[in-house]
Amino acid sequence: MAIFSVYVVNKAGGLIYQYDNYVPRAEAEKTFSYPLDLVLKIHDEKVVVSFGQRDGIRVGHALLSINGLDVNGKFTADGKEIIEYLKNSTNYPLSIRFGRARLSSNEKLMLASMFHSCELFDQNLKGALEIADKAGNFGPGS
Repeated sequence: MAIFSVYVVNKAGGLIYQYDNYVPRAEAEKTFSYPLDLVLKIHDEKVVVSFGQRDGIRVGHALLSINGLDVNGKFTADGKEIIEYLKNSTNYPLSIRFGRARLSSNEKLMLASMFHSCELFDQNLKGALEIADKAGNFGPGS
């Protein structure tokens, strides 16, 4: 069994420590000609595939690099907007790499908060079940 991430959350729900053992999964690189047959959109400051799965490229995969140069969110390495860059036919053919993007700091905080909420729910449920067990059976025939 592998450990992919470690989150340490305090009793108030704050994220104290987080470690990612990041191993990129299922990255796909493909050369495209104009027009691009995938539909891309900006989601959470990243360019992601919204329609058109093919050749290992899945809906939700983020655009990671263009022609071997890593992208920075929704901008190319030289500061141009990716969506505008891909609309220009003179930039083709392009080699584009897609894959799962790393979680942002905000997404890690939301995930830690969700763990905390689930733990609180679990504690409350255990307490309620113990009280119900001590009280005995309720219902027909009791």
